Amino acid sequence: MSVALLALVFVQVYWINNAIEVRQANFVRSVNEVGSRVVVRLENTNRARIPENMQLIENRITYSLIDSLISDELNKKSISAKFEFGIFSTERERLVLGTEKVNPAVFLEKAYAFQLFPDEYIKEPDYLMIYFPNERGFLISQMAGLLVISIALILIIIFSFTYTIITIYRQKRISEMKNDFINNMTHEFKTPISTISLACQALKDKDVAKTNDLYESYIGVIGEENIRLGAMAEKILQSAVLEKKQIELIKEWFDIHEVITDVVNKIGIQVQIKDGRIETDFKAEPAEIHADKIHFTNLINNLLDNANKYSPQKPIIRVSTENVQTGVIISIEDNGIGISKKNQKKIFDKLYRVPMGNLHDFKGFGLGLSYVKVMLEYHKGSISLESELKRGTKFDVFLPYQS
Repeated sequence: MSVALLALVFVQVYWINNAIEVRQANFVRSVNEVGSRVVVRLENTNRARIPENMQLIENRITYSLIDSLISDELNKKSISAKFEFGIFSTERERLVLGTEKVNPAVFLEKAYAFQLFPDEYIKEPDYLMIYFPNERGFLISQMAGLLVISIALILIIIFSFTYTIITIYRQKRISEMKNDFINNMTHEFKTPISTISLACQALKDKDVAKTNDLYESYIGVIGEENIRLGAMAEKILQSAVLEKKQIELIKEWFDIHEVITDVVNKIGIQVQIKDGRIETDFKAEPAEIHADKIHFTNLINNLLDNANKYSPQKPIIRVSTENVQTGVIISIEDNGIGISKKNQKKIFDKLYRVPMGNLHDFKGFGLGLSYVKVMLEYHKGSISLESELKRGTKFDVFLPYQS
């Protein structure tokens, strides 16, 4: 594709260059015809009136006469380019008549030259020099329409190529993320299913003595694993609902501190198992917002769960709130592994999980933070983060009092 694109661009540029060269050849031919016509008309004019001094060319012709003749002949050829002219005397080796801005060096190098009075057989003839300062620009302006179309086509080809490559790359990345999601989902579901299966087999085994404590223990395990399966299924269903944008918010006034405290108490048990703690610092007053309480609870739960999950050893999680002019800011900070600058822009993408090489120490589907971001957008809120590798992460969530 790259080779084909370069070839197309090269052909287009080559065609444009050839078209300009053809225009230039036509222009040169037209100017030569103009110069020849001016010389003939000057000669015809001088037959009617011959000056006393035939030796000096400036006594035979005038500036205004030459200017008018050149302008007239150029108009006949539909040439509107700005021009300068001069009369070069070979005997005196200099320009003896011409426009004020005339540059002798440029004229001698680039101007079109036409011998004056060629029929008089003068030993050292004089020459009419015509110069177009912006010849190239004039030729390009004559092809403006074609050039615009050509350049537009080139840009469209380049844009289409770039867009195709970006789309292929995105599809490849999404495909990889979906494969990872399926693998993670399979692994996540497999564990509780295996546990439930083992518990059921144990209860069915005739060789195992059945007691009330045994029944309660196994039924408790089955119940816990069933709840775990339900929670994972709910996350996937939430993702499907988010993708279809079929969310209906049920808003009510509630105290965010009460909700956060409930979530902290539930997550706190998992944190204590890892010999960690959750610290709270509630400064927001008032602390009531008008929002969907269930989605707000899920939002806080996802952020605290992430903070615990990515703080492998002795997690210290700080949750604080404060008021701003139009709402409340909730900050959740941990001392975990952190997120690199490269990955910070992607962590809110659906199914995205920070790559860990060959390590698979952190469970999850990559749905939590994308859910958080979408929910905040529905509530007219926002989220930002500060993070550094091996130094933890801080999320700042803003929610208006009433969206």
